[in-house]
Amino acid sequence: MREKKTHIYVDSQERSILLHSLVELKNQLIRQGKYGDCVNELIFKVANATIKRVKIEYV
Repeated sequence: MREKKTHIYVDSQERSILLHSLVELKNQLIRQGKYGDCVNELIFKVANATIKRVKIEYV
């Protein structure tokens, strides 16, 4: 069965917060002696994600 993909749209400030949070989570896992490989994959995906311009209309 095919995995379901989820897309999120964030601005530059939210992206920065997301990256800092993932790095902090990875550091906590390392301090606990656990592997942070899955978090590394997420950091890589967020850091290398393509930037897509989206027009937002306020009603």
